[in-house]
Amino acid sequence: MALLQLPAISGISKNPKLGPLAHGRTRTASRTLCLQTQAVPSRTQRIMESISVGGEVGGAGGAYSYSALKRLDQVWSSICSAQNVVQEPKQVVSTLPGSFRNSDVADKAVDAFDVVVCGGTLGIFIATALSSKGLRVAIVEKNVLKGREQEWNISRKELLELVKVGILVEDDIEQVTSSKFNPNRCGFEGKGDIWVENILNLGISPAKLIEIVKNRFISLGGIIFEGNSLSSVCIYEDTAVAQLEEKILSSRLIIDAMGNFSPVVRQIRRRRKPDGVCLVVGSCARGFSNNTTSDVIYSSSSVNKIGNSEVQCFWEAFPAGSGPRDRTTYMFTYVEPQPGSPKLEELLEEYWELMQDYQDVRVDDLEIQRVIYGIFPTYRDSPLPAAFNRVLQFGDASGIQSPVSFGGFGSLTRHLERLSNGIYEAIDSNLLDSYNLSLLNPYMPNLSTSWLFQRAMSAKQQSNVPPDFINELLYANFQSMQKLGEPVIRPFLQDVVQFGPLAKTLGLVMLSRPQILPSIFKQVGFPVLVDWSGHFAMLGYYTFLSTFAEPLIRPLLSSFSPEMRYQWKRRLEAWKYGAGLDYEL
Repeated sequence: MALLQLPAISGISKNPKLGPLAHGRTRTASRTLCLQTQAVPSRTQRIMESISVGGEVGGAGGAYSYSALKRLDQVWSSICSAQNVVQEPKQVVSTLPGSFRNSDVADKAVDAFDVVVCGGTLGIFIATALSSKGLRVAIVEKNVLKGREQEWNISRKELLELVKVGILVEDDIEQVTSSKFNPNRCGFEGKGDIWVENILNLGISPAKLIEIVKNRFISLGGIIFEGNSLSSVCIYEDTAVAQLEEKILSSRLIIDAMGNFSPVVRQIRRRRKPDGVCLVVGSCARGFSNNTTSDVIYSSSSVNKIGNSEVQCFWEAFPAGSGPRDRTTYMFTYVEPQPGSPKLEELLEEYWELMQDYQDVRVDDLEIQRVIYGIFPTYRDSPLPAAFNRVLQFGDASGIQSPVSFGGFGSLTRHLERLSNGIYEAIDSNLLDSYNLSLLNPYMPNLSTSWLFQRAMSAKQQSNVPPDFINELLYANFQSMQKLGEPVIRPFLQDVVQFGPLAKTLGLVMLSRPQILPSIFKQVGFPVLVDWSGHFAMLGYYTFLSTFAEPLIRPLLSSFSPEMRYQWKRRLEAWKYGAGLDYEL
């Protein structure tokens, strides 16, 4: 508990001689002053400062301390208070004329690589995939490259994508899996529960997973520069140069895997305010007696006020692998960043209260293992196309993840084969200009249509819809998807939007619940619906192209020039992945 110490006032003795009465008054006043100036810690501060935390690691959710929470809240406050105009950020990437071999720094380069990956937590996966293809790859990581303690929940089907790419074997999946749980619930404020099987039903240890992949990367000849931050990137005609704090690395391609707050992404977006943000808080705690099932998405209340904002909170929960009574619970909400948006600490204060009813426990009866929090900004113009020659965004930095998800590991597994093959072909054919690299992060209408879902799940600050409208809408959609069967609900729960299932779901909702249509217009707004309709039409168009045009074009690829073949392969992939047709039940 902090106690403010007041300095001596000028002209007054620090120790004046006072009579007994004056001494009594002074002691009373002193006690009153102490009580008034004590900083009363929040419940969140008391809990977090009572937990022993290890060192921070890279990636979202890699820090657990109260001081790290306050730092992230400052970042979040600066995002909310920023103007809706572009700003001139720090220039991390610059383009220089001429050849690197003829430059003044050519003889200062420590080493030369085919690929340098900046950001190792998720970057280790693409780095290992490229190393397995015979490329010389390095990773630059500002911390020690290791996974966090907190588990990720994912489906076995998504982990098998890593086996398919060749960076894991099936035995590795068993080794990194710390818990399994079924069934998995979707529910909305007492309106009814929908149960599914094998959706996000594995708890895996990021520490074990990344350690396995890291060892595989090193065995393939990969090099890791730990404890090194990227200072700048210089793009020459023949090479990209990564300037670290004490080293210079040259590379044919630099992959930016530094996440949502990558300095390169800030430069490209010119510090533009995100279009939406998912705020996440939670904990892993011991003391849950009912701990065999999971919640994929659950709402225990209607819209309520946190801080100065109206928010709709959702829950996700699953058993932790550290003990039979250990459970991870997340509370998350979608907001537009603006002054008055709730801080993470305010959300945590609400989390401790709401979690007791949600999980039927008392916080005082739980042993809190760690507290989790994060900010996940999203932009409508995602994925992010390459803005420079020889620099490509990957993972969360590229915006390839769904705007309604938090954390991009599931999205990474889905796109890893496509991206590793495409990057290898771009390097092999020397197609490293911004146009050809942008084909690796193309427009994907299924991602853009997901924006309507985030808007529909975000509480408006001055709304003229009922407080329970969001829960009513979501339950109507999930109930319709359940009626339409697994080919409809399973892809959606794994952040894959497809034209046919989406059209069937919307049609069934309109037929079964026509009374909610006016509220939908009020909630999301007419301009958003018009914009969404264009992306929905493109989703249908991409589905048509991938289904009917791709079989006609693919046999012709072998007759194309290397550059044309590369470009057409990327277009075919964009149709397939942009329509969600890469997903298999």
